[in-house]
Amino acid sequence: MENVEKLKEILRESSNVVFFGGAGVSTESNIPDFRSNKGLFNAKNNFKYPPEVMLSRSFFDSHKEEFYRFYKSNMIFKEARPNLAHKALAKLEEMGKLKTVITQNIDGLHQMAGSKNVLELHGSINRNYCMDCGAFYDLEYILKSGETIPTCEKCGGIVKPDVVLYEEGLDMDVIQKSVEYIAEADVLIVGGTSLVVYPAAGLIQYFKGTKLILINKKSTPYDKKAKLVINDSIGKVMAEAINLVE
Repeated sequence: MENVEKLKEILRESSNVVFFGGAGVSTESNIPDFRSNKGLFNAKNNFKYPPEVMLSRSFFDSHKEEFYRFYKSNMIFKEARPNLAHKALAKLEEMGKLKTVITQNIDGLHQMAGSKNVLELHGSINRNYCMDCGAFYDLEYILKSGETIPTCEKCGGIVKPDVVLYEEGLDMDVIQKSVEYIAEADVLIVGGTSLVVYPAAGLIQYFKGTKLILINKKSTPYDKKAKLVINDSIGKVMAEAINLVE
């Protein structure tokens, strides 16, 4: 494919690549996105509140039991494994070309694939903290709590996932690091995101280079500003590009 050939050439010539990815990177690992026809917001569920309400901080504060019932059944995909996109990006980092992965996903699949420098804009299901004493708990601890609200073994406080809920702000340290990486990059590859959800989508505006690559199944508001637009599977494109690079 001509565009993949162009991507291969761009990757070959650069050693300062940054990848910014959204939900579309993980849908190929059978994790649903939010807004598509089959996404979380449009799927039928047995809860009396809409997903965007149940994933808000105010709902967490006032309906912890229902929050956790929804969270455990709809946000955690323990069987999910890294797909071709995750593996290709880990390989690109190993080759010394990719400086960081900036992700909107909370599933930890980039790290599972071997990526070392990952900036998680919305946190991770794999990190959970006691709201009172700050003690750390892994994903297994949350799952083992079953139908009950997970509480701290040390002080009895409520354990909250380290994920950014609606009504909560993003971690400014993560935002700042993301801005710095994007501003200094020669190549910015944006994949699996429609670039319509802010503030995360606004990060692209900090890119000062000329090699903006967009890989998404549908068009985005930034298509006209990109050097290369590939409307195809992110996993297929990245894997093919990396195989050609080697």
